[in-house]
Amino acid sequence: MRAELVVDARCELGEGPVWDPGARCLWWTDIDGRAIWRFDPLSEGTERFTPPDRVGFIAVATGGRLLLGGAKALYMAVPGLGGALAATKLVDVEADLATTRANDGRADRVGNVVFGTLDEQKPRQTIASFYQYSSAHGLRRLDDLPHCAVSNSLAFSPDGRALYFTDTPTGVIRCGDYDADSARVTNIRAFATLGPGEGHPDGAIVDADGCLWSSAWGGAVVRRFTPDGRVDRVLEIPTKNPTCPAFGGAQLATIFVTSSRQQHTAEELSGAPQAGGVFALRMPGIAGIADTAFIQRSS
Repeated sequence: MRAELVVDARCELGEGPVWDPGARCLWWTDIDGRAIWRFDPLSEGTERFTPPDRVGFIAVATGGRLLLGGAKALYMAVPGLGGALAATKLVDVEADLATTRANDGRADRVGNVVFGTLDEQKPRQTIASFYQYSSAHGLRRLDDLPHCAVSNSLAFSPDGRALYFTDTPTGVIRCGDYDADSARVTNIRAFATLGPGEGHPDGAIVDADGCLWSSAWGGAVVRRFTPDGRVDRVLEIPTKNPTCPAFGGAQLATIFVTSSRQQHTAEELSGAPQAGGVFALRMPGIAGIADTAFIQRSS
């Protein structure tokens, strides 16, 4: 299977695609390009918005809003006309750590948001963490999960009881039993390990069959892992750094994949000018699960 380019966005670091079922569009972020994008597959039109900060992840929220995982804070945003974006800060994130920023994240199956951070130092240090944010409890660190250098692969099983995650440099995707009420993850175990030459685990999504689709940074593929950790499909991406998949479109039967132009030589970019674009493939017989909207309750 091979995905084809649908948006030639040329993002510096395209990430965090999420399907908005109400607006029937795909949202994603260009983290280092400091932009948020929207794509309507029917009209093939795109819009570009300027957020208040670099945005690591996006979650669709109730009322036509977006929860933005800004570098050092979470925001509630309302997209407007002409690329306007009105954003209100919800909570600071790791204000005591100067070198970290929010990275991967998504809503869980009951309307909270789970996300992680990464360390931007060179070399990276394992000082970043994973969190849950909810209207009921605010920001809570997932204390059961170890500190990490680069959080990624956050995804939930169809019933919401299993959480997938990784510290990307380790090459190991892990899984644990997730309790949304207590913000606890127990019974943590290795789910899949990428070997030499297979890339590094980046963003991921779970389909309706409970299989995990995992982007391989540096590997030019998205792999589908069955619930027992076996690879049963490989989706080729015509650029070396795919970042994250998302299901969308009619019947949630199209897989969209964001990508990055970073960590390419000039020669590589010349040979792959579509790097940083969004790629897609419709897959009959395979469908995604609609993300639960983040629920912001009145105080």
